[in-house]
Amino acid sequence: MDHASSDPLRHHGDVDARPGLLDFAVNVQGSGPPPWLRDRLVAALDGIARYPAAAHDAQAREAVAARHGRRADEVLVLAGSAEGFALLPALRPRLAAVVHPGFTEPEAALRSAGVPVVRVQTREADGHRLVPAEVPAEADLVVVGNPTNPTGVLHPAADVRALAAPGRVLLVDEAFADAVPGEPETLAGAADVPGLLVFRSLTKTWALAGLRAGYALGDPALLARLAAPRPPWPVSTPALEAVIACSAPSAVAQAQDAADRLAVARAAQAERLGALPGVTVLPGQAPYLLLRLPDGCGERVRGALRDAKIAVRRGDTFPGLSPDHIRVAVRPADQVTRLAAALADAIRMTNGTVVG
Repeated sequence: MDHASSDPLRHHGDVDARPGLLDFAVNVQGSGPPPWLRDRLVAALDGIARYPAAAHDAQAREAVAARHGRRADEVLVLAGSAEGFALLPALRPRLAAVVHPGFTEPEAALRSAGVPVVRVQTREADGHRLVPAEVPAEADLVVVGNPTNPTGVLHPAADVRALAAPGRVLLVDEAFADAVPGEPETLAGAADVPGLLVFRSLTKTWALAGLRAGYALGDPALLARLAAPRPPWPVSTPALEAVIACSAPSAVAQAQDAADRLAVARAAQAERLGALPGVTVLPGQAPYLLLRLPDGCGERVRGALRDAKIAVRRGDTFPGLSPDHIRVAVRPADQVTRLAAALADAIRMTNGTVVG
């Protein structure tokens, strides 16, 4: 659903990726899950005549706990990270601080519930580096992505840990952490950080956006507060099966192999697009690139790319970015060639002259 007309915070990449367009707007990798995972999900359909079972949920929590070196009661299985963000008002924060540019759904959910929100803006001139001291001391909920969407910046774990404080909940959105080789700077296994919540998603690496599967990690009492408003059976049987399957050691190894390949493709795509006149590729480590286009060209370039049947993620709905920022997913080389050619043409047309 396109919420952008009423609330820019609720504009997401799927709105930009209309059918028939080459999709650089959504960060899902591939067109569907691998065959072995698809087979697991198809087999799970035999059980959908029954309500999701508590034993199945327990099995999913145990699988996630083993994957991250946590206890099963430190895991809450979610219908995607988006469900977790929707539950944040249940924590009853007095003041939430959200680090931007970042994924906008946490702020949208909090504001919709009447929670006061302050934005902590990172700066492009500083590489969008997180500065913990800039978070207001009175904030009792802090939200940060790592790596951050859309900048792709991977903050040092020590800087993220520095955001923890007595009486504060620190939420780290690690939706793309498994797409970075070795998962550096993750806090998924950090049971020693008081008030820490970590959200993980299976959507991106495993091409499961339509299934809605993810999980939260944290202290059991904190997870219980978060889950208090949930309806019965919030996570479907196929989603529980996906969490179990994708947490297995063999799946984790496969995800890391994919992350290694993705890092190589990302570097090549960054070099290719960064060579275009007027295009700046901002530094990052994620399965997407944040680009800055020539001043004043962004909206017209996006329109020209749409005319060329290519979808990119607009940047101006992310607080702190401008219409001249776009985010593009990492894609195979042949698709990057098509994007690079269309982007070069679009910039030439919008500038009104041949550049370079």
